[in-house]
This record gives sequence, structure tokens and C-alpha cells, in this order.
Amino acid sequence: MTDLPPFTSVNLLTGFLGSGKTTLLKRLLADPSLADAAVLINEFGETGLDHHLVERIDENMVLLQSGCVCCTVRGELADAIRDLLSKRDRGIVPPFRRLVIESTGLADPFPVLSTLKADPVLRHHFKAGSVITTVDAVNGMRSLDTYLESNRQAAVADRIVVTKTDLVPDTERLIERLRRINPDCAIIDVRDPALSVDALLADDGCSRGNQSQSASGFYCEESLDVTDAEGNPHSARFRSFSISVDRPVDWTAFGIWLTMLINRHGEQVLRVKGILNIAGEERPVAIHGVQHLVHPPVHMEAWPSEDRRSHVVFIVDGLDPGLIKRSFEAFTLVKRAADGGPRREARDEEPMMVGIGG
Repeated sequence: MTDLPPFTSVNLLTGFLGSGKTTLLKRLLADPSLADAAVLINEFGETGLDHHLVERIDENMVLLQSGCVCCTVRGELADAIRDLLSKRDRGIVPPFRRLVIESTGLADPFPVLSTLKADPVLRHHFKAGSVITTVDAVNGMRSLDTYLESNRQAAVADRIVVTKTDLVPDTERLIERLRRINPDCAIIDVRDPALSVDALLADDGCSRGNQSQSASGFYCEESLDVTDAEGNPHSARFRSFSISVDRPVDWTAFGIWLTMLINRHGEQVLRVKGILNIAGEERPVAIHGVQHLVHPPVHMEAWPSEDRRSHVVFIVDGLDPGLIKRSFEAFTLVKRAADGGPRREARDEEPMMVGIGG
């Protein structure tokens, strides 16, 4: 069997009803880059795959001309992934190196992602990759006004693909709206000739600071309230805000702090992404998490700019940014001792973490 990576990357393709997921998926399936991938979709009939089919492996699984294995999800997602894994191990399907999951339009994306962590078998074979969300340029504003799921799909995305842009005069207001929901996400026009499968699926969402959007490497420099199409406060309690600190961060303390935050409030911490100046490290460390899922930290090659401060961006649902900032400072910052050496910040405020969000 072809050598496989220790963990197979799982990409989630999500987006609201009618936002163009199926069209984008067909475009992905036609690309040779997915020849060593497997795709889980809801129903074959929705994607018009007949002209791509090469061989039907069983009633739920076909092999495509590109070499990609395509499966339909008729029951529990975990069962479908385990079945796919079993067939790969037994040589029934090609040795895929990536899994792409298309979720339903009305789905909150997190339960799909959490399946990988919750299932004892899957978490030893798969890892969460980038999340791609499609947003309809024609109806996107209305969907964001009306449906919480649409907002959550945008909030957890590593890359947002704006579709149907040929049907509207411009997308400036929609992109500004999406930027308020998810300040550090790559937003791509589906008609952009530079759009590629490799770029969409690349597992580099946690290190986009290398492509600096601002002095800090992030878009979000201050708290952003989610608004509706008219600019009024949205019924959703989403906030986007960042924490920027001058002093080095203690890595062990940061890990404890983030673990406590995620364990207690993971459902409300939609995204956390950051570039950290870790005490004793020359290079920055990038961190990235989606609700209860935290990706392994990445040692970046270099700082994205002359700014050497730590920057952490949050997208939260109903949490007080002020409490999160104060608990972060109390737990993780390193002070300078009298002899000039670093020492850990005194954490007299540790109980504050327990009190976040009530």
C-alpha cells in the first residue's frame, strides 16, 4: 500500500442552502489534485456525478475518473468514515490521503468537526483540516440576517468562497459583513482565476499570519460587533476581538489557560487564532482552534512583520471580551525579574477563568 500520512486531513465544505456548494464540489472533483482524496456527500443525485463515474464499489460508494473515491452519507457520519477507513485498510478503495466532507446547508458545522475528536477510532486516524464555506452573493445578506447557522458557517471558515458574483453589481457590502463575522478569513471570489483546489484545501489555516493583512498579521485590531444588512445590531451575540500584548507569553501557562477556556466555553468560542511571542523562542508560534478542536501549534518560519507582539483573535458567541482579556493576562504573561531574567506572571486572578460567562 502507498505510504500514507500518520493522520488523514479532513476538509469540511459547508455553506447555506443554495449557496453553491454542489457547483464548487463538482469543480473540485474534476481537478487531478483530488485523485488521492475521498469525498463524503449527502446524496449522489444532488451532485450530478454520472459523467464522472468509473466504477460502483457498492451502493454508497463509487470511484471517479480522477481516481477520487466518492461516498454518500445515509446515516451517522462517524459510521460512514469508519466504513471508508475499513475499506482503505482492506484495499477495497484506493489509499486516499485526504477526506472532503460536504455538509448539509442547514447544518451547524461544528458537530461535523467534533465527530473526529469524539470517536475513539477516528481521532487516531484523522485530523481536522481547513474549513471552506460558500456564501451566495445574491442571497447571502438575507441568509446572514435570518439564520444563525449561516453566521456560524461563516465564523468557523478558514476560507470563504463567494459564489454567484456574476449576478450582482458588486460584493463590497457582503465582504465587509463577512469580515466583521470572521476578520482573519481568506475571502475568495469563485470567479477568481487564481482559485485552485490546492489553495482551498491546503492545511495552512493556522499560519496565515505569513500573509500579513495588517501590522499584526491579522485583520481584527479591535472588537467588532456583528450587524445586520442595515447596520443594526444582529440578534446573534457574536463578537470578533483581538488581544495584543508586548511581553512574552509563557507557553505552559497559555496551554493551561486555553484548555480551561475551551473545556468550559468551547461551544461559545467559535474560533481562536493567534501568533504568539513565546518566552525563550526566537520564532513565532501560530495557534488555531475551532470550538473544542485545537490544531497542533505551528512554529512559523519568521515573523510576518516588524511587530513582535503576540496577537490572538477570537470570535465568540455571548462571552465578555473584557473577561477573556483579563484572564489571558493573568495566566500567561511573563514579567522580567530584577536580575533581568524572565519569570512567570503572578496569577492571583486565576479564579477569574472559572467565572467567565457566569
